[in-house]
Order: sequence, then structure tokens, then C-alpha cells
Amino acid sequence: MKKATGTTGSARGNRKRTGDRSSNPARKASNGPRSLENIIEEITKEEPASRDAQPEIIVAVEEEEQAPVVLLVETILREALKRGASDIHIEPFEEALKIRFRIDGALQEIQSLPPKLTQAIVSRLKIMAELDICERRIPQDGCIRMRGKDAEEADFRISTLPSVHGEKIVMRVLGRTNLNRTLSDVGMPPKQLKLLRNAIARPDGIVLVTGPTGSGKTTTLYSCLTELSDPEKSLFTAEDPVEGTLPAITQVQVNSAVGLTFGSVLRALLRQDPDIILVGEIRDKETIDIAMKAALTGHLVLSTLHTNDTAATIQRILNMGVEPYLISSAVNLIVAQRLVRKICEDCKEPAMIDPHVLERFGLLAESLKDASVYKGKGCPACGGTGYSGRMPLYEVMPMSDTLKDAVLQGASTSEVRAISRREGMTTLREAGVYLVKNGVTTLEEVLAKTNEDSEMDDEPVLETGEGGHCSLQEAG
Repeated sequence: MKKATGTTGSARGNRKRTGDRSSNPARKASNGPRSLENIIEEITKEEPASRDAQPEIIVAVEEEEQAPVVLLVETILREALKRGASDIHIEPFEEALKIRFRIDGALQEIQSLPPKLTQAIVSRLKIMAELDICERRIPQDGCIRMRGKDAEEADFRISTLPSVHGEKIVMRVLGRTNLNRTLSDVGMPPKQLKLLRNAIARPDGIVLVTGPTGSGKTTTLYSCLTELSDPEKSLFTAEDPVEGTLPAITQVQVNSAVGLTFGSVLRALLRQDPDIILVGEIRDKETIDIAMKAALTGHLVLSTLHTNDTAATIQRILNMGVEPYLISSAVNLIVAQRLVRKICEDCKEPAMIDPHVLERFGLLAESLKDASVYKGKGCPACGGTGYSGRMPLYEVMPMSDTLKDAVLQGASTSEVRAISRREGMTTLREAGVYLVKNGVTTLEEVLAKTNEDSEMDDEPVLETGEGGHCSLQEAG
């Protein structure tokens, strides 16, 4: 690896010694896969390395393909894929190097390693991501691509951050097998799915998907693109970062450091004869202005915003300086979404409703009083959490004529919400309550992921089946 060519003579001597250690017959005899614990035990028996000797460690790890550190890092990555983790946290502290996975939206500690392994593991990951192994003073970003005959292909988006006890690394796991989903695969209830499909079937306008980081917005938008992909159409994306490659779609990576911003990419894309444009995120007035103009000039635009719900999105766009008449003319539909953890089927058991929790559901509490609810006791299958897998909640607000008139007249967020609910919109919390009543998730999980229902202006509209919520079979 070119980044390690400036090694001193002592480093070369250490490289030779490392090769001698690897030729130990006891090591060669272990041809089968080793457990994480065995690899850690083997590494800890090695001579401790100081920070000053870091270049020697880098070369040894790089050239000794079966070195324990190499196997340890590979085991961590494959274990994350096996457990379905969305993020990997490698956190150096004074007493230990902690490995945590974010599984089903919650961080779980997987392993606590000796702190002396920090530099070796960080260096190995930097080499795999083609980062500067000598630079430890500033954050760096990169990507690791894992390929293997027996392993799922995956990309790991890596970010380093200097801390007091060494560089912390966080990796976003980007599985490559779920990128080509269609909208039928994302778990959206039939009524809401029909509204979304109608919105993206239009030749122009803008469709917005809102929610916090990690709520599945990209999955929803990629599913829209997969469904819209057609040899007769020209599709483009502007993303930061590109989450995964999509066939027959031109994807552009935004790079603000060289002036390639969302705004500049969008201006360039409009000269590329596009039919459909996906904007990874609308962050500023320049981007929203160009997106709105594109939506009004015969292009379909898909994008995301960070807002709490569909009604709040209107106010957010207004705050960015967009005129009300542009919103009512350009916006086709707004989707808000969350992901809630599902109760583990292996340890699912009936539960009592906590009165204090019930109080927080406001007007929806009445519908829960006689409901049968469940919880996960915790078992090896779910890692003791009581949850396994996640289920999406959707709130879909089409821009009806009534809503467009309300926006033009300067309606507040609460007024927009009231109108959309009278027209049959299911709120995120209502969707969550439906899943609770069908034994899919818990009251606590819905409370944690959705907003207070005190903001609702009318009686709750709890429908089932064709009325907007998924059936129990779909929820499972």
C-alpha cells in the first residue's frame, strides 16, 4: 500500500519479525475460522505496541494477510452483517476499546477489547478505506467494500474522529442486496401506497419524504426510483453520500469541498435532459428554489427534509423563503415516516398496560384501554432486548385542492394538520397504535418514535384494512 512506503529501517526489521511470528506451526495449524474471542486472545499475547511504533504496526498488518488484527477487523465487519446492524461504533476509552452495533435502531455493546488494540484496528480500517493512515488530527471519510463468495456484498461508509484516547470510528453498513426493492416491499399500507404511487406517476411536481436520520427515507426514495426506472426515461440523483448504486440511473456524488453543491449539481442536471431527479436532501434556499422550479417545468423531483411530520413540512418550506403559491403549485405529496422495533416472536408474551404510559396517548388512550398488548421478555434470539426487526410507520399527506387553498391563505401548521386529518390522513401515532393493538410493537416504542397526540385537533381516525392501515398479516 503506497501510503506506508515511508517506513524506517527499524520498521522493515519489525516487518520481518512479524513474518517470522506468522510462520509459527501452531498458527498454520489453525486453518478453520476462528472466533472473535480466540482472535482477541491471540492478539493480546503479542508484544504491546506503543503509539510511536505505529508505522511498524501498519506495515505488519498490511503485508501479513492472515495477521490476527486483519482477522479481527474482518470478523467485526462480518458479525455486523450477520446481526443486521446498521452502524458500527469503534470507541476508544482509557480502560477499553468498545465495539457497539446499532441493531434495530438501538446501540448494543458487542465486545470490550484491550485499549492497546486501538491503533492497530484503526490503522487496518483506514487502509481498507484508503484513508491517510498518518493523519490522526482531523476527521476523515471513506468507504470499505466487502466482497466474498460466501458473504453478502456490502459497503461500509466510514468516518473517523480524533478523540482524547484515540480516533473513534463509526461505519454505516450499506447492504447491497436490498437496493432494488419496489414500493410493494417497503411495508406501506395499501391506501397510503396508492397515494404515493399516484403522486410519482405524475410527470411533474415534487414528492417529499421527511423524518429523522435512520428512519428509512432513502429506502423509500430508492424504491420509488426502482419502480419508475424505464428505458424511455432519464433518471438522475444528486446525493451526499451515494448510499448505493442503482442500475440505469445516473448518480452524482455531491462534494462541497470543490464547489459541487446540491444547487450546482441540480443546475447541471437540468441541462442533461432529465425526466426524474432525486435530490438526497434539501438543506438550503438555493436547493429548494431550483427543485421547485424544476418541478414546475415538467420534471418529477423526489427529495427529503428533516421535519417531525407532514404538516410541519409546509412551514419548514415557507421558512426557507419559498412563496406559498409555489408550494401549492409544485408539491404533489408529503410522506413522514419512522421505524419502530417489532416484538421478538421467540419471547413474546402478554403485558399489562402501564397507566402512566397510557395517559401519554391522549385521545387515543380510550381505544387502548381494553386492548391486548404484548412485550418481549428477552431471549438469545433477540440479544435480550425483546425486539427483533423493525416496522415502518407512514403518514401520507397528498396536496388536495383544499390544502392548496389553505396554504395560499397562510394556514398554520395545526390548521394544515386538521384539514389533512379530516380528509382521512392517518398520523404516525395512530399507525403506531394500530401495530400495538395487533401485537407487533409496544406502547413504549411508539411513544419513543412518534410525537405527542396533544397536537391533534380532531378525534382520532383509527381505520383498518383498506382504510389506510396495514392488516395484521402485512404488519408481521
